[in-house]
Amino acid sequence: MESERVIAYVGIGSNLGDRAGNLLYAVRGLIEASFLVTKLSPVYETEPVGIETDQNFLNMVAEIRSEAVTPSQMMARLLRIEYLLGRTDKSQKKPRTIDLDLLFFGTVHTDSPFLTVPHPRLHQRKFVLVPMNEIAPHFVHPILRKEVRTLLHDCEDVSSVVRWNPTGLKADAKA
Repeated sequence: MESERVIAYVGIGSNLGDRAGNLLYAVRGLIEASFLVTKLSPVYETEPVGIETDQNFLNMVAEIRSEAVTPSQMMARLLRIEYLLGRTDKSQKKPRTIDLDLLFFGTVHTDSPFLTVPHPRLHQRKFVLVPMNEIAPHFVHPILRKEVRTLLHDCEDVSSVVRWNPTGLKADAKA
């Protein structure tokens, strides 16, 4: 029996420590967890949303191709990566070294105490929609039946989401 290949999208965020390094380690963790990372969005600096902190996040989205794995198995691997990168407190309203969210798992919809896919609040969060729109603007949300670019256009979130520039120089500035 041939295994089915699934395209999934994972949100990656960090607002503690070496934020950019944490993103890099998370991508490496995805690869080491036997996921084929096929696309990475640019990195965005974002205001915290629903978190008790004033420390900005760095956020990005990864497109992953995987075979012979369920959404729950993928989430278990994501939780292990978080743990290995120092995230032991999974409460939602605290700063974190790394946060990995399973946004979409193909067109699968699942809702259990352990996992809800598609992510239940992604359509309300610019920090997810902006980077997702960079790599998959035409991906259709399997429940809302709207493309990511339409979800972004319709999103009422007014938080700041700016493409991250580690040098602090403007794009048109000369070195």
